[in-house]
Amino acid sequence: MTAEKESGEWRRRREEALGFRPQKEIPYNQLLPYSQRLDRESAAILGEIKANLARAVQLRELWPGLLFWTRKLSTYIRLYGRKFSKEDHVIFVKLLYELVVMPKLEISMMQGFTRLLISLLKKKELLSREDLQLPWRPLYETIERILYSKTEHLGLNWFPNSIENVLKTLVKCCRPYFPVEATAEMLDEWQPLMCPFDVTMQKAVSYFEMFLPTSLPPHLQHKGFRLWFDEFIGLYVAVQNLPQWEGNLVNLFARLATDNIGYIDWDEYIPKIFTRFLRSLNLPVGSSQVSTSKYLSNAYEMGHVVVWITSMLGGPSKLAQKHLSGFFNSIASFYHPSNNGRWLMKLMKLLQRLPTSVVRRLHRERYKKPTWLNTVPDSHKLTDQDITDFVESIKQPVVLAMFSKIGSLEAAQALQNLALMRPELVIPPVLEKTYPALQTLTEPHQLTATLSCVIGVARSLVAGGRWFPEGPTHMLPLLMRALPGVDPNDFSKCMITFQFIATFSTLVPLVDCSSVLQERNDLTEVEKQLCSATAEFEDFVLLFMDRCFALIEISTLEQTREETETEKMTHVESLVELGLSSTFSTILTQCSKEVFQVALDKVFNFATTNIFETRVAGRMVSDMCRAASKCRPATALKRFVPHCCNVITQLTINDDVLQEQELDKELLWNLQLLSEVTRVDGDKLLLYKDQVVNILRRTLHLKCKQGYTLAGNLLHHLLRSTTLIYPTEYCSVPGGFDKPFTEYFPIKDWGKPGDLWNLGIHWHVPSEEEITFAYYLLDNFLQPELSRLQRCADGEIEMSRDDIHQSLCIVQNCLMGSGSLLPFLGGDPIRDLAPTLVSLTETKLCTGVNYDTTRENYREAIAQVMRKLLHHMLDNSEDDTKSLFIIIKIMGDLLQFRGSYKHEFDSRWKSFNLVKKSMENRLHGKKQHIRALLIDRVMLQHELRTLTMEGCEYKTIHRDLLRDLLLLSTSTYSQVRSKAQHVFFTALGTYNFCCRDLIPLVLEFLRPDKQDISQQQMKGALYCLLGNHNGVCLANLHDWDCIVATWPAIVSSGLSKAIFLEKPSIVRLFDDLAEKIHRQYETIGLNFELSDRCVELSVSLCEEIDSAVGLTPLTAEEIENGIRNQIAKNNDSLRNYEKLIGTLLDLLDQRNLPWKFEQIAIGFLSLLLRDDAPLPTRSIKFFIQCLNHDALVVRKMAISAVAGIMKQLKRPHKKNRD
Repeated sequence: MTAEKESGEWRRRREEALGFRPQKEIPYNQLLPYSQRLDRESAAILGEIKANLARAVQLRELWPGLLFWTRKLSTYIRLYGRKFSKEDHVIFVKLLYELVVMPKLEISMMQGFTRLLISLLKKKELLSREDLQLPWRPLYETIERILYSKTEHLGLNWFPNSIENVLKTLVKCCRPYFPVEATAEMLDEWQPLMCPFDVTMQKAVSYFEMFLPTSLPPHLQHKGFRLWFDEFIGLYVAVQNLPQWEGNLVNLFARLATDNIGYIDWDEYIPKIFTRFLRSLNLPVGSSQVSTSKYLSNAYEMGHVVVWITSMLGGPSKLAQKHLSGFFNSIASFYHPSNNGRWLMKLMKLLQRLPTSVVRRLHRERYKKPTWLNTVPDSHKLTDQDITDFVESIKQPVVLAMFSKIGSLEAAQALQNLALMRPELVIPPVLEKTYPALQTLTEPHQLTATLSCVIGVARSLVAGGRWFPEGPTHMLPLLMRALPGVDPNDFSKCMITFQFIATFSTLVPLVDCSSVLQERNDLTEVEKQLCSATAEFEDFVLLFMDRCFALIEISTLEQTREETETEKMTHVESLVELGLSSTFSTILTQCSKEVFQVALDKVFNFATTNIFETRVAGRMVSDMCRAASKCRPATALKRFVPHCCNVITQLTINDDVLQEQELDKELLWNLQLLSEVTRVDGDKLLLYKDQVVNILRRTLHLKCKQGYTLAGNLLHHLLRSTTLIYPTEYCSVPGGFDKPFTEYFPIKDWGKPGDLWNLGIHWHVPSEEEITFAYYLLDNFLQPELSRLQRCADGEIEMSRDDIHQSLCIVQNCLMGSGSLLPFLGGDPIRDLAPTLVSLTETKLCTGVNYDTTRENYREAIAQVMRKLLHHMLDNSEDDTKSLFIIIKIMGDLLQFRGSYKHEFDSRWKSFNLVKKSMENRLHGKKQHIRALLIDRVMLQHELRTLTMEGCEYKTIHRDLLRDLLLLSTSTYSQVRSKAQHVFFTALGTYNFCCRDLIPLVLEFLRPDKQDISQQQMKGALYCLLGNHNGVCLANLHDWDCIVATWPAIVSSGLSKAIFLEKPSIVRLFDDLAEKIHRQYETIGLNFELSDRCVELSVSLCEEIDSAVGLTPLTAEEIENGIRNQIAKNNDSLRNYEKLIGTLLDLLDQRNLPWKFEQIAIGFLSLLLRDDAPLPTRSIKFFIQCLNHDALVVRKMAISAVAGIMKQLKRPHKKNRD
């Protein structure tokens, strides 16, 4: 209960600090080192969002105003959670709901608004039915219009593929807030469609499944499910020919059951339900293998079936458990590893999800804070006996499934959840399988399967507790026996062993407690056993290191592939390196000081008495040394830095070394080692700054590329260590283990979760001294290189290609190391790219860095030099591609980099979620993760803040850099083009409306009358229009102004006299471009009106706005002006639409347009059919003429288009409702 009290106390303090009760903020923000600034920042941002949303709606400005600020709200939720009052929350929801259900809203905008509305409604416990009510009919009409569109199949509407799932999720989120009368109204609406012999039955039942509210409170149930339950369950029982709609009914019943546990008596239907469920699994039965066709869609959705079964468990009769036990007895043999078939996936999914669902129900009944949603009556809550019966019934299939042919992942997840409920029943059978598997050498699959299952139950095993107190005694025997799994000859066994050792090490302090046996006499039997066992921890760590050293010696580059060309690590080697370094790092983090010292001595001796090549084995050893110096920097640096510096100084004492192309291996190895061990807490490095700076002076200008690359890494890591904000320790207990046993008994902390409210993170925040040192490094190593490159670009000095490459490497390392320290690029913003009446300001987030404006902004200095150098190189040495690659990388970093990279952040977020999932306690909830994981999550929150960059102001310096990138994107060399395009696309998504500025420049390369365009420039321009797979596609922006320019330009490029238009690679590019436009095109809006209801809601939004935002209320004149603008925008859109059709038709009239481009143009024309504006007469005539065209493809497009035109021209008929 203490955690609950603390979280309640925390919420009370937050309410006092903010002046309102926040709905649900992200607690990790409060643990950041600059948290005291965030309340003021979030209040300012929220005020801005509210004020500008209200202004945009009142000025009727859907685009860009409203779209821009709804995106800002979405980013705000990602950064702060729902950190606004309940009143604001309700207004946001109502406003977005009104926007979503506007009938003429452009589909892409609607999808954006829908996603935001879903994130606002996702946590339904925050808003009760008293706080919010939403009408169901407008949503139904929207879904009817889109999912059952009468015009989409005729090509009059183009919807995105994802729209169906997004809308269904929205209905799911809105369902709890439909009015009480909604159920009766829905029944009146859709019951007439319910005829089992008609196709309308499917539509009716899917609407009922989607819309019917099932979470009404008990006193209103007579207006809810009681109105339809008997009829629907009767249908389910009576119709036995597996109709398609049966699956929808099952989903509806599952939802009903889980929302109303204890209010519905399922007993009379349970035998029928389990029979139907067993039948839907399509299991092969008997010698004739009776099995239904795999194309039958009668299989139930496993997720819903599991929820239904879980909701029926418990209660006075226990009938569901009896049938569930019988069910598992009847299918247990199908889980045997020798059985295999397409039904196996479904059975494994059942096994994985059923324990998860039972744990979720238990959490809801016993640990979850009560909300306005229905609670389970005491009579139907699961008892301890119910849980035991459930675990007993599912235990046998799970143990069989451990060795399944499709892997042990599902069994491991099932065991993880079962062990939370009844560890004493589940863990012993798993250990029975594991101990023999650890002894056998001939069955590696058995070992990998059992280890992955033990990893699943690790937390329950180590924690022990009242159910399984002897659990922790198994840990050390398991660890010792797992060591032979670190085997260089079996990759999968090696990786699962690393994961196994890392998991247990994270949960347990590796402290020798054997001396406590003499000091205390109040220990339990298990504690005595554990104390004597902990004496083995030191042996375990040393044996593990011996195994790792053997692995490394086998992995050296010379031994693995001396004859081959490649010098990089293979994929397998890089994974082993990652597994090895992270496991070793975890072990050392959890070690006591004594064990750490022994490990440090051993790794130091290994690293300094051997010389490794720097590609494979060298990386692995230096990673181990880095892990040691990260855990206890002061101790480790004292050993490593002086040694490495002495060796390097000795080996470079002779100036001849500086000019050698091939360096001594010992020098390279010590440079690599030094560059890795300096990736530690910055303030511990300051003691050695003079030594390290001397090494940099000796090595940064080595002739050998490998040598100066390693020296560059050293510079990069020094700057990162001193300028970034990061946690300095990830121990499982705050304060570490170096305390006397009288104060602290480590055994008590085995498997203990971290306490979010008392996490005690130690942060590295750059001190004044560190920042001074970082600028000293920049002044001494970056500034001279910039001066040299500047003089080279001006033509004052000649530099060889190798020298330019070396200087650029130093510049790049300096920028990557100090990215968080350097202010962003300044300059004048470029306005009027998109006319707007609303302010579109950039939000600058606090990331804990105070930019020093008195010092030189090296980011701007680098930008100026790089631009000059680039143009100098393009004029004189365009074939120096290696230097161009670095310039491209530097330009990307100038635009985007602020201390961390998006792809690295994404992979860390992914691995965080995987670890969290494999070790979380879903039964107790309340963020009871291990401490290291919570610290990791806080760090991810900090990185998310540094990476949040969308909606940035587009300035002149950005324009210059993007134009240079465009120049490189159309270069002669394909690799230069490819790398430049990648950076170009990333930047396009960052800056407001920069696409509008750059499209005309890209289209210049496609002009048919330009004679001086090379084939490579044409290719580059086409790739720029094509975009990458998940970024901006310039050819297909949802904007009439852009499409009016790009589509005709693509078609008219076919009129060029250039001979290379026939080249297969260019023809393929045009095909890809046309195909991507067809695949991604969504009907662009012609009508940008806003409903009156939206305007009313926006007025109430800006009523509470603080004067601090600095926006005055709108005058009647401004509002009138907004309405005029909106009417003008509608007219412009229609004009652009007609102009685009006219231009495409003019191009099609050209006699010398090649057939390929003619077909592309006709394809574009067919996309422009719509149901809200008739096609101009000229294009109708054109499509009619195409009906008897020579080409079959054209005839098909014409037939489809003419069908759409007929629908457009069809007169509406009045329906008589007599």
